[in-house]
Amino acid sequence: MDREKIASYRETQIKTASKGKLVVMMYDGLIKALDIALENLSHKKYDVVNNNLLKAQDIITELMLALNMEAGDISHKLFSIYSFLNRKLIEANIEKKPEPIRFVKKMASELREAWNAIAQKSSAPTIDEMKKEGGIDVAG
Repeated sequence: MDREKIASYRETQIKTASKGKLVVMMYDGLIKALDIALENLSHKKYDVVNNNLLKAQDIITELMLALNMEAGDISHKLFSIYSFLNRKLIEANIEKKPEPIRFVKKMASELREAWNAIAQKSSAPTIDEMKKEGGIDVAG
């Protein structure tokens, strides 16, 4: 029952979040996955490390897919940064070394703070508002 309430709460958070807040939430998930990978790397729980590094890569891929490449140079630069971070995570997973994970976490934390500042200033519509206006198509 508690899991159902938590899942319902999370779903509501996501549906009512602005686009900027959704990006911040993705960064939060990325950083959490990296923290779990780092913690388990020191305990040599490589299956947990692998799963969380793959989760982190999936989040970065989603961030890449969310970019509006027609928005200008910043989108292309972010795409390059995300590609680089993905390569660092592949390196970390192959070599089982903490340094690339720490590097990606530091970069992700800095990017998260930038997006959080943008989200705080933005009055962007929520997903529910955009769906009502017909602006986006969200499966679910």
